[in-house]
Order: sequence, then structure tokens, then C-alpha cells
Amino acid sequence: MPQSAEKVLDHSLLFREPEYKEMFAKKRADMENMPATEKVQETADWTKSWEYREKNFARESLSINPAKACQPLGAVFAAAGFEKTLSFVHGSQGCVAYYRSHLSRHFKEPCSAVSSSMTEDAAVFGGLNNMVEGLKNAYALYSPKMIAVSTTCMAEVIGDDLQSFIIGAKDKESVPQDFPVPYAHTPAFVGSHTTGYDNMLRGILEGFWANAEVTKNETINIVPGFDGFAVGNNRELKRILDLMGVEYTILSDVSDQFDTPSDGEFRMYDGGTTLEAAKNAVNAKATISLQQYCSTKTLQYAKSFDQETASFHYPMGVAATDEFLMKVSEITGKEIPEELRMERGRLVDAMADSQATLHGKTYAIYGDPDFVYAMARFVLEFGGEPRHCLATNGTKPWAKKMQALFDSSPFGAECKAYPGNDLWHMRSLLATEPTDFLIGNSHGKFLERDTGVPLIRLTFPIFDRHHHHRFPVWGYQGGLRVLVTLLDKAFDALDAAGLEPGGDISFDLTR
Repeated sequence: MPQSAEKVLDHSLLFREPEYKEMFAKKRADMENMPATEKVQETADWTKSWEYREKNFARESLSINPAKACQPLGAVFAAAGFEKTLSFVHGSQGCVAYYRSHLSRHFKEPCSAVSSSMTEDAAVFGGLNNMVEGLKNAYALYSPKMIAVSTTCMAEVIGDDLQSFIIGAKDKESVPQDFPVPYAHTPAFVGSHTTGYDNMLRGILEGFWANAEVTKNETINIVPGFDGFAVGNNRELKRILDLMGVEYTILSDVSDQFDTPSDGEFRMYDGGTTLEAAKNAVNAKATISLQQYCSTKTLQYAKSFDQETASFHYPMGVAATDEFLMKVSEITGKEIPEELRMERGRLVDAMADSQATLHGKTYAIYGDPDFVYAMARFVLEFGGEPRHCLATNGTKPWAKKMQALFDSSPFGAECKAYPGNDLWHMRSLLATEPTDFLIGNSHGKFLERDTGVPLIRLTFPIFDRHHHHRFPVWGYQGGLRVLVTLLDKAFDALDAAGLEPGGDISFDLTR
């Protein structure tokens, strides 16, 4: 074998060595029992046909590669945004390993979460003992200021009652009686990670706000929502609000937790909304969500305390940022400063500079409902056409809102929204009605390879590229970053065409 201490090869080189090529070929020949190559190609070609597309969209009982994750992932993400808060997931260890790895692979940071380690006996007799011992160990070993409890499928199927379990654990002195242990039921077999985020955030607020004496002040609460670009976006959001002179509390701020420095000190917890700030947030005059579909229950709860509420769809681009800033100005009475007006003008100028490159380009977009809406809206702003817009966790009302967006622009005439569909549906769309570009997450790289449509990574999860999450896509500055990302891919496509035989006529130095 070519691998040795003196010659260490990366896997991309190692598995190209003759020994491995021979081993893989032998495995295919002896063990896979594949049909003839011609038959495989014939079937693959058929799955890209209109006939297959009709059969694909007719299926009802099967989901293939849905563009969503499960509720507990969103719960763990929401809890990570509070000061020294440890996620405690009531369920099996394997499930929690998935949530931790999913977030760690995206942010390239450790994600701390513990499990009640339910196994077969707990599935039969209930997980109370697991909760009692688990909370005791978590409190003693990791010294959190708060433990946020969510659930997996196993705990929900057998009907474990979190509230009574937590009360029982406190009675058995697993944690002090006054120690905050908010909870949320987050069954993974319904909803998605956005639902889990909403359930957990509301559960945390209920733990602090229930029976509170309210004394109104001029602060506003901001709910960012489940966001893979939260490190960059939350910092950009704070910069904007600071420029406006607004008093605010971000409810679940993960920007420091998922961007800790490498300075010799291990930080199991870092940053986050302080527990005192979360408690005092009940006194705010308003709560604003930047992602409506991540915060339905949370906003309802805030409204029950006579707070004004407002929600947006991922403030990306010119008009979406305009609406957010004007609403903040309206609620707080603060003027939008000249610096932000200048940033808006620079974004508009950049769009005008590059409109010839992006005008008329077609896009397929998938992801969470708020992201897809925002991305499609921004594409329409610079004259692009968001032909296929898919959200597995989107609903029929979301699709209706998307259609209204398409109808508002001449570039939306041939665009359609697909609620509840998955990435295998998207494959059929790209095979039969290809677009110039595909916008989504890392899972789209298989669609790119299969259909030839170039992928632009702009939403969670991004596993195969590094550090995208450190830069904002919200606000005017974030919109400029998204614009440059789209332009780079468009120019790469032009240059790639210029490398083809006879294509050098367009292999230009100046674009």
C-alpha cells in the first residue's frame, strides 16, 4: 500500500492509487451484482424525462432527501444562543450525536449537548430515571447556568411528560429547585428544525416570563430564527441597531458560541443572551422576528404580554432590508442614519454595475420558507428569474405568498413554488426544465453533479465549504456579499465555457 509514515496521502489521492482502484473494481464485479452499464444508463436517462417527472410528483407516501432537518436540531440551536446554557435532549445518544455533528460540521465549532441516553428499558418503562440521573450529572459535570430540555422521537412515542419529570428530578435534588430548566416537546416525526427552534425559544421564554410582573420599557426584542449564517448575520444586525441607537435584546444570540477564538482557552459556553436579559425581555415594547416561519408560537406568546409584534422573511437585499429598518424606526422612533442610507446606495450601485451579467439568469432555489422567499425576492430585484422555489417545510399559505411575489414582478411570470416537496423532486425539475444556477446548501452538490446545474451555497447546512457563516447575508452589506457570490459563479460559468473548444472568443480578461 502507498500509505506510510513517510508518505501520508489525503483520501482524494490515496484512493486513486492502483491498489485501491483494483480493490474497488473487484468489489463492484464480485459483490454489487449490477445490471449492464447500458441498462443503468438507460434507466438513469429515463429518470430525467418528463414521463418520470409526472410519476415522481405523483408519489404520496415517500420522501426522498427532504430539504429540512428534525425538530430537536432547531431546539439545540435555539438553546445554544443563551448564556451558559446546556442542551439536554431526552432520548437516545445516537440522535444527539446527529444534532451535534450537524451543527459542528457547518460552523466548524464544537456543539455541546447531552443526552438522557434512553435505551430499550426506558422505551418500555419510561425515561424518568434517565432524566433524574442525567440532569444530576449534567449539572455537576458541566456547570451550566441553565439546562434546556427537548425530546426525540423515542420519548415522544412513549409519551414522557417533561414537566412532571423535571419536577420529579428537582424533588430528588438533581438540580436546585430554583435552577432554570425550560423544556419543549420536539417530536422529530412532525414539523422540522424551524418548528423545534420556535418551540424551544417559547419554552425558554415561558420559563422566565410566566407570572412575571411587567414594567414596560422602550426595548425591542429581536428573534433571528434558525440561521446558518447567524455568526455574521447577528453581528451585522447588532451593528445596524447600534447605528440607529436602538435598545434591543436578541433572543438567542449564537454568534459567539459558534465562533470561539483559538487562543488556548476552551470555551464550552461563550456569549449568548444573558439570562437576566431574557428575563427582562418580558418588559419590551415589541418583539420582531426576522424569520416568520421560525417564530409563530414565540410571537403569539410575546403578544400575550401586550407587546407589538412584527415578522419578516430573512431581510436580504434592498426592499427586504428597507422594510425591516422602517419598521424598527416606526416602533422605536429612531431615525435611520445616513451611514445606512449610504450603504443602501452602494448596494443599488453595485446591482446597477452588474445587471447585464445577472439580468435574465434563471435560478432554482431551495431551503427554509423564509430563506427561499428572501432569495427569490432579491433575485427578482436584479432582474433574475427564480423559476423553481422549493421548501420541504413550506406550506400552501407559503406557496400562495410566493405566487404573490412572482406576480409582483415581470420576471416572475414563469416561476413556481413547490411546498412540501423534496430534493428528488428538484432533480426532476432541473432535468426537465434546467436553470442557469441552483441556490441551496451542500446537499445540492449531488444535483449539480447529476444535472450539470452549478450550485451556489447560501443556506444551512454548508459542510463542504468553510467559513461562509462568518460573513453576513442580511442588510445592505449582506446583500452586497450575496450579489458578489452570485456574480462570481456567473463569471466562473462564462470562463468555463471559454475553456471549451471554440469558446475562447468569450474568454475575456475584463468582465
